[in-house]
Amino acid sequence: MAGQFEVTTEVDRPIEEVFAYLADGENDPEFSPRVLEMAKVTDGPTGVGTVYRSTVKDGGVRTRREFRITEFEAPTRIRWTETSENLVTAEEGGYDLEPAGESRTRVRLFNSLTGHGVGKMIAGVALNAARKDADDFGRRIKQAVEAA
Repeated sequence: MAGQFEVTTEVDRPIEEVFAYLADGENDPEFSPRVLEMAKVTDGPTGVGTVYRSTVKDGGVRTRREFRITEFEAPTRIRWTETSENLVTAEEGGYDLEPAGESRTRVRLFNSLTGHGVGKMIAGVALNAARKDADDFGRRIKQAVEAA
């Protein structure tokens, strides 16, 4: 396991609105420039077992990703695991939300990255890049949710 990165930001929206926005994985390209496409591939509302597929670009390389929602507790907690086979994957990730005042929400995002095969040699680089971008990632989440 390479390790974990995380970021916490505060969004000027009520927790229910923030949760609804983040629960729709198809919004990810609005705040994550590495995500080129994202689509829900299971029927029904998002919940435990929902699967999203994406195309991302990391270090100039396009890869396909698949994530499954493993925990879904409105309006405070979402967890996922990456089920695709890539050199570096998000073994676990998630959002934790809590009220931070009237119509304000504190959002914590994290991803635990793991290298597989030769990916073990580059997982640390991917983790460092994610950590370096974490504060900007938090700002992009805040801007996207507030603009929605």
